[in-house]
Amino acid sequence: MQSLLTQTYPDFLLIISDNASTDGTTAICRKYADADSRIKYFHNETNIGNPRNFNRVAELTTTKYLKWSTADDFWKPNFLALALEVMERDSTIALSYPQAMIVDASGGNATPYDDVLDLVQEDPADRFLTLVRTIRLAHQHLGLIRMSHLRQTHLLGAHVGSDINLLAELTLYGKFVELPQRLYFRRMHEDSGSWKRGDKEHEAQRYHAAGRRRAPMAKWPRHLFFFRAVASSPLPLKSKLRIYRTLLRGMIWDRRGLMDEVVDRARSIIGPEV
Repeated sequence: MQSLLTQTYPDFLLIISDNASTDGTTAICRKYADADSRIKYFHNETNIGNPRNFNRVAELTTTKYLKWSTADDFWKPNFLALALEVMERDSTIALSYPQAMIVDASGGNATPYDDVLDLVQEDPADRFLTLVRTIRLAHQHLGLIRMSHLRQTHLLGAHVGSDINLLAELTLYGKFVELPQRLYFRRMHEDSGSWKRGDKEHEAQRYHAAGRRRAPMAKWPRHLFFFRAVASSPLPLKSKLRIYRTLLRGMIWDRRGLMDEVVDRARSIIGPEV
């Protein structure tokens, strides 16, 4: 919170959606909210999972821009001012985000990470396809987002990898500008959501509701959400068909994983003999 509250651009609201914390988070947040009128604190009665909690913050946002923030990442103090300058200059920009550094749990061992997602093409289909083909770590949505563009999307789905779905959908409504400065520090540690990729129990605990021991399908919704995003977009049919061809090739490439999910789901319903 300190890295947010000490931004050089001070005119903002900090919305905290406490996802049913069971530690000292509530007391810390209330203390900050009592001391700073910019902070609006909300507490979920039950843990609704990471994606739904992100969406909850978007629903509570009434300002022109939104900057989502995770619980333990941090930013340099000039991030917001630099991103806002870019966004105010061009209304066709949907997202402005900084270059990143990957750090450990203590904030040390900083390693540069290059996103290579400066998507300023005029054709939305070009932006979408470039992101789908290029993206690796998904954290660009933690930059500054234009709410008028974000409201046209389906927001985050309740499945692993839905952040990539959202970013791809957002490219259909506006450009992405990558700030050259390394202003964002992403913590990677054993308790982070993307630490144990493929670990069903770990993913269930981070992405879904409290008490979940196993995450539902991820590959099927991830592929299908891409199709839904394109289908509901204002793209002309020719552009949609161009994207559909690429998405279908992606499903063919991922066919083994998709079939494994079907078999796994059948076994969970019928029994292990399937």
